[in-house]
Amino acid sequence: MSKNDFRSECIKQLKTLSPHTRYYRDTKIRTILEGVLQELSIKRILFFWPMGFEPDIRKSIQYLRREKEVYLPFMDGVSFKMVPLRYPLECKAFGIYEPRNSYRKYNLIDVAIVPVIGVDGSLRRVGFGKGMYDRFFPTLKTKPFTIFIQSCACRTKENVCDDYDVQGDLLITPHGVQSMRKTNVKRTSRRGRSRPHQRAGRIFNFKKDYRYTF
Repeated sequence: MSKNDFRSECIKQLKTLSPHTRYYRDTKIRTILEGVLQELSIKRILFFWPMGFEPDIRKSIQYLRREKEVYLPFMDGVSFKMVPLRYPLECKAFGIYEPRNSYRKYNLIDVAIVPVIGVDGSLRRVGFGKGMYDRFFPTLKTKPFTIFIQSCACRTKENVCDDYDVQGDLLITPHGVQSMRKTNVKRTSRRGRSRPHQRAGRIFNFKKDYRYTF
């Protein structure tokens, strides 16, 4: 199977989702996402403003921006940069809503919330083929803890992605959350504080809770 074949299959699955159950799916995803972010105890988050088949996480964005630094993508050539969430948002190309531009460069976040339509056997992202996240991640100071979000579970055991495709740490669908990496390596900051990768180990042990398992 090629990446394009897998992408086509995932899009077919998305198109079969009933619009009557979308509110339920999105609510499940938001509830799980907010619980995960509370466990991580982080400060800076890159979200996405939903469109098309992407889960509607706008209520989570509104809720979390009260206490966190929230950023959104801002289109910049063939990629994007991140800017602080500020209203009103403007509708740009492809129907994407963006905050106002910022001339300050932001390149440090704790967590990135990334929409996906599929995930392959190497835990890499399949999107719509624009490659924007693949170009964006190398511009960051450090790799953030990366949470993939899907409206439906579409994953293959085959390695169909390229080495430059973004890898995730957690995958959230309406069915629950699934760990996508081993966490036996401890990572601590210079001050001895645990980083999101280490603290996330608690999330991976939620198997007794039906909300957090497939």
